[in-house]
Amino acid sequence: MLRRVAPSLRRAILTSSAHGRAGAQLTEPGLSPPHALLPQWRFCSSAASTNSPPPPPPPPQGTPRPAGGSTVSSLNPAEVAKFAAIAETWWDSEGPFKPLHLMNPTRLSFIRSTLCRHFRRDPNSSKPLEGLKVIDVGCGGGILSEPLARMGATVTGIDAVDKNIKIARVHAASDPSTASIEFFCTTAEDLVKEHKQFDAVISLEVIEHVANPSGFCESLSALTVPNGATVISTINRSMRAYATAIVAAEYILNWLPKGTHQWSKLVTPEELVLILERASISVQEMAGFMYNPLRGEWSLSDDLTVNYIAYGMKKVETPSESN
Repeated sequence: MLRRVAPSLRRAILTSSAHGRAGAQLTEPGLSPPHALLPQWRFCSSAASTNSPPPPPPPPQGTPRPAGGSTVSSLNPAEVAKFAAIAETWWDSEGPFKPLHLMNPTRLSFIRSTLCRHFRRDPNSSKPLEGLKVIDVGCGGGILSEPLARMGATVTGIDAVDKNIKIARVHAASDPSTASIEFFCTTAEDLVKEHKQFDAVISLEVIEHVANPSGFCESLSALTVPNGATVISTINRSMRAYATAIVAAEYILNWLPKGTHQWSKLVTPEELVLILERASISVQEMAGFMYNPLRGEWSLSDDLTVNYIAYGMKKVETPSESN
């Protein structure tokens, strides 16, 4: 169920990037993507988006996102406060983070598959990521960091919420196989300033909560070693996502606290590919997540309409490209 990005889309992105170096501005989430790319994207994926949805309940709030590079903070104080309020429930599989607990095995399946292929590791090994430095950006209570460590990776987890980091440290310390994880209350931008780099940079369900998605992705790119791997998951800005991930999940089923997601901050697959391309990350594969309510399970799908995940490779810029 992994969808490779079509060459026609990549050529269109590269053409757009070339124009971007001449002064064109990247479209931010919340606005229409470049119209020239839409037909090519729709040809190679089943992603759906729309530009005129009804406002989600409650109506979207917030100021326009600032422009800037990896040194500009993407921290959104309102989002930090929102997650700090429910930080103590991270390891409650029936609490506010129940959807992430249910989705975690499927997310890990994608990550294991793509990273093993990227780094030429045996996916059937008990520790296929052994020797790789991996960072979990926006790690929360560590529900992704811990299984990555069990796969052999040397894991660093960072989060802007201090309560999350404290909970992650305590929980990881209770198991010898995860006690080596290093958790820090910091941001990707701050680690960039410290010149930190990792073989693989993973950030799941985070980009829709930051103030500056473009700057955030630039920071993720800066944290990734040349030819390293970057994995991002998020929610599409589609009418189906509005109906299921916001209205149903937050206001009808109460799976998530009301206001967890704002429709205007969601990112379409088209936008994510463009943002990452501008940040020197070439998206190689994408997959959607499909929920089966009868079985209560998630699975990988070709449908990118709601939840989706992307794997990309950090490009090595030549002197001519950087000029």
